[in-house]
Amino acid sequence: MPQFFKGKTILITGTTGFLAKVFLEKILRTQPEVKTLYLLVRAENMDLAAKRFQNEVILTDLFRVLRDQLGEDFDSFISSKIVVIPGDVSLNNFGLKDEKLMSKMLEEINVVVNFAASTKFDERFDISMGVNTMGALHVLNFAKNCRQIKAFVHTSTAYVCGEIKDRKTIVQEKPFEMGQTLKETSKLDITAEMYLLKKKIDELRSENATENTIRYVMKDYGIERAKLYGWPNTYTFTKAMGEMQVVHHKDNVPLIIIRPTMVTSTLKDPFPGWIEGLRTLDSIICSYGQGKITSFLGHPKTILDTIPADMVVNCMMTAIVACSNQAQENFIYHVSSSLRNPFRIADVRDFSYRYFTKFSIRNKIGKPITVSKPTLISSRVAFDILMTVRYCLPLKVLNLVNEVFCQCSRDVYEDSYKRIKRVTRLVELYKPYLFFKGVFDDSNTQNLRRATSYNMEVDGLDFDPNSIDWEDYMMNTHIPGLVNYALK
Repeated sequence: MPQFFKGKTILITGTTGFLAKVFLEKILRTQPEVKTLYLLVRAENMDLAAKRFQNEVILTDLFRVLRDQLGEDFDSFISSKIVVIPGDVSLNNFGLKDEKLMSKMLEEINVVVNFAASTKFDERFDISMGVNTMGALHVLNFAKNCRQIKAFVHTSTAYVCGEIKDRKTIVQEKPFEMGQTLKETSKLDITAEMYLLKKKIDELRSENATENTIRYVMKDYGIERAKLYGWPNTYTFTKAMGEMQVVHHKDNVPLIIIRPTMVTSTLKDPFPGWIEGLRTLDSIICSYGQGKITSFLGHPKTILDTIPADMVVNCMMTAIVACSNQAQENFIYHVSSSLRNPFRIADVRDFSYRYFTKFSIRNKIGKPITVSKPTLISSRVAFDILMTVRYCLPLKVLNLVNEVFCQCSRDVYEDSYKRIKRVTRLVELYKPYLFFKGVFDDSNTQNLRRATSYNMEVDGLDFDPNSIDWEDYMMNTHIPGLVNYALK
């Protein structure tokens, strides 16, 4: 590992994202002889990019271990290793205007790691296509022009497989073919999708639609196109197309596709419990701890395939070393836990209840919030019945009262209606994960673990899900990390 990274130059895109930061910190801390790290930051100019890097990356708590290790030398070390580049993956060559800098990058870069992504399930279709689909191709094309390229790493998601409704399904580590869909009756044409997208926006603008209207139409349009081809949301649809792009157009570039499942806080490195941003699982836990919800949606036996962020990064670094210079194959790795060390939604309920019973969150006036053991709503049908009986019917009564008494409670009605609509939309977005019935095959990842077991021990690159004690991780690492990040 140290011999490989010594003297190497790496380009990282999506630098301000959660996983990218963990990767960057690990490289700087454990591979100090790396030559240069070019960091692409979405910004209009160098000054704004540098400010974003300082505020959103290097000044975060994640880098405190490295900062403590280097002491007064920290700033000079960072300056000697890092070159921040303003750019946007949705543009060819990231929109770089400095030809001298671009020429230098193309001459020096050995490894390209693409973290750039729009991860909202219902993001605007034009934004998701620009970053997740076309952005992946733009980063690949840049890598293809790098004269000393040894590996191109594309960060995807295991959930490009779509919604799995059969418990016997084992999702394989296989690439998508160009144009492949999850519905056998349909054929996907990415160029046609881009044309239809542009046409849709042009139509809206010709009708003088407001930007707010365009935003909502683009969100709905993304979900509509995703479901047409069998994907549950815009995120997984555009990420699947991104994979098609890099596999189909890679030519002789050594390609590694990393497919993590639900990424959670760090298990060990650089310290336990670092997290940034709330994901599917985290939003549920935080809302429960705050007393906002009393039920969890999901079948008790549903496996929530969860993996700590540092394990994803460890797998990625190991794959770079093991698979570099091998252009004849596509290396695809599921970084997952469902097959070897399953973690179920019933476990989330139990651990959350135990934690917040012992360590209550305090409300705005300092009073501890008491939680009861949450119930599990085991199907979407059961959720719809609950919503109808407990919320929708009373809301209809309130609306009737409003009509009789001159809209005296109109504000309450409208606020409640918006909340119900929002909850229903969130449930529809999260349903594929909360009721996901498949497990992810990780044979390729297991083979990588076996082949590099020495590195796992010597270089601290553990990515074996069997090493996770879920009770200890949730009670002493993940939930405390969430509380520290989101609830204090």
